[in-house]
Amino acid sequence: GSPLGIVLSYPEASESATKRTVSLEIDRRTHGGSTPAVAVIGAGNYASQVLLPALKQTNAQLHTIVSSGGLNSVQRGRRFGFANASTDARAAIIHNDVTTVIIATRHDSHAELVLRAIEAGKDVFVEKPLCLSSDELEQIQASLAGDESPRLVVGFNRRFSPLTRQVQELLASTTSPKSFIMTVNAGKIPAEHWTQDPSVGGGRIVGEGCHFIDLLRFLAGAPISKWSVSQLRDSADANPDKVSIGLEFEDGSQGTIHYLANGHRSFPKERLEVFCAGKVLQLDNFRRLKGWGWKGFSGMRLWRQDKGQEACVAAFVDAIREGRESPIPLEEIVEVSRVSIEIQGALS
Repeated sequence: GSPLGIVLSYPEASESATKRTVSLEIDRRTHGGSTPAVAVIGAGNYASQVLLPALKQTNAQLHTIVSSGGLNSVQRGRRFGFANASTDARAAIIHNDVTTVIIATRHDSHAELVLRAIEAGKDVFVEKPLCLSSDELEQIQASLAGDESPRLVVGFNRRFSPLTRQVQELLASTTSPKSFIMTVNAGKIPAEHWTQDPSVGGGRIVGEGCHFIDLLRFLAGAPISKWSVSQLRDSADANPDKVSIGLEFEDGSQGTIHYLANGHRSFPKERLEVFCAGKVLQLDNFRRLKGWGWKGFSGMRLWRQDKGQEACVAAFVDAIREGRESPIPLEEIVEVSRVSIEIQGALS
């Protein structure tokens, strides 16, 4: 007849039996050569707004997209042209046709998924952070100890920004030690937000501050030899997200990162200043770069902010397609991850 509602009852099933992969009715593109066949794990806001558009521009083979509930993976899969949508991350990772895994899930799942993908012999791109603990970092490092290990890239996109590359090119003209001052107007996040939970998000230094540790490591071009951290003690807000981090590098350079959640949102979010050899560079929000004392360079400006997300994904896919090494050296990924975890631990 004309019921107001219908109740469907199903027999109980195990969790593994309820996970499904569905084929989407899309045009399947044919790729030759060593073009990666990609499984994307995670279909949330960041993946859909940043990673998936960047990935689609690379013309990689979009094999499977996975989300825990299934609805996001079907919607994003149809939108971006994936062949399959699934709720089963493990099945997607070990699928014989998948050569590359991109991980964009919550932070506490990163290490396990990275280890599964490496064990399956897949190249891996994981959004920051790589992991949340020293033990996880050691496991990942050990899994990549072989000569034929797959590539691993963490989404440290700031180093791929066109203005960052311009800074790097200018700094290459001098051998003098550099002084870096990175100011991050991070904004306040409630204490109950998952990123503040050490066991889920890892805390804001591991979850986001690692970006800026990596940026200074990249521009210094030398390993971090020593770090220190001090925290603003605020009785009204005890979250460890108002800190100053000091970095010393083996070439004599030094850096300070002011990561502050107590500023005003109208102030620029990310500003880098570099002092060296009687010259200065100032990078504002990855849109404007100004220089003082540089022969033939006074500044440049982009039409829009470019934090390097698209270039980071493209560099990863190109490295696979062309048979080159990872665009971020593994030792730098491990170093930055280790320092970030140690700093967060000191704050905790």
